[in-house]
Amino acid sequence: MLACLTTRERVLLGVVGLVVAATAALEYGGGSDVAIFVVAALALAGVAWVVSFSTEAVGERFGPALTGVLQSTLGNLPELFVVLFALSAGELVVAQYSILGSIFANALLVLGLVILAGARAAGGVMRFGRKLPNDTATLLLLAVFIISLLGFSDQAGDRASQHQVEISAIGAVVLLAVYGVWLFFYLRDAEGGQPVTPRVPLRLSVGLLAVAGVAAAFVSDWFVGSLGPAIESLGISEEFTGLVIVGIAGNAVENVVGVVLAHKGQSDLAISVVKNSVAQIAVFLYPALVLLSLFFTERLTFVLGNPVYVGALVIMALAVWQVTGDGQAVVFEGLSLVSIYVILAVLTFYE
Repeated sequence: MLACLTTRERVLLGVVGLVVAATAALEYGGGSDVAIFVVAALALAGVAWVVSFSTEAVGERFGPALTGVLQSTLGNLPELFVVLFALSAGELVVAQYSILGSIFANALLVLGLVILAGARAAGGVMRFGRKLPNDTATLLLLAVFIISLLGFSDQAGDRASQHQVEISAIGAVVLLAVYGVWLFFYLRDAEGGQPVTPRVPLRLSVGLLAVAGVAAAFVSDWFVGSLGPAIESLGISEEFTGLVIVGIAGNAVENVVGVVLAHKGQSDLAISVVKNSVAQIAVFLYPALVLLSLFFTERLTFVLGNPVYVGALVIMALAVWQVTGDGQAVVFEGLSLVSIYVILAVLTFYE
């Protein structure tokens, strides 16, 4: 059945399986927390790739628009499990900053790399349709507005700051409603594209997706379980763990496909993969997790304890809108997005 896969794909699947097995061996064999933490982070990245690959294989049967949405939604499984297990373990900071890390990593690091690759492949200027980038920029700005408003309210200590959970829950419902309306019209108006013959059999792609989903749950549990002692041993902060390590391992790796597409000159599809993922996390995954957290002792809200990251979110949203809103981007704009991410990661490291 694996004969339909390329040699590279078979090797990658084997490597991911070995890393997940190594994580399990360390977890149940009494390995150190630092070792489990490091290997589990690698396993998260590998599982994220398998989820992305198998989702794309399933989605080939439904057209490019639905495939992009399906890939973005199911591709967030590792982050979903990490956040849920972190909440159940009382690691609220890691849970919240893991979501922020996914947004920052995709909107700045991955999108910047996509533009660098696309602009170079196109002779200096990467061109793409304006509608999807502007739509997702609007969704991102809406999410940032709610986060900023609650952040300023928290810093001011006004009456509304005493009802952060309630306001966050209502804001989550609003975001999900807006996203649902946008998604309906996006899928309705999207072009069907040319029919393709799926390369990977449905049984294999669904099987890989199921196995990857189960693996994501176990690896996330092992990762979160080793988190506290590993952070203390390594001397890094919870913010850096969530914002950078989980953000890259759990989300950005799967979207490296966008860089490959941009390098091949498929600019619209490359931008779609990344921008869809950013919008999904900001206005679907984050608000959904806010509502799910109501069933936990630790409640996830849109309130960020450090106003520095509120400012970073605002600048990020404006930068993404500015760079992609006109339907074209050049090398220095991609480099600028990557630079913003690097500066943010360095600052977080020293927090």
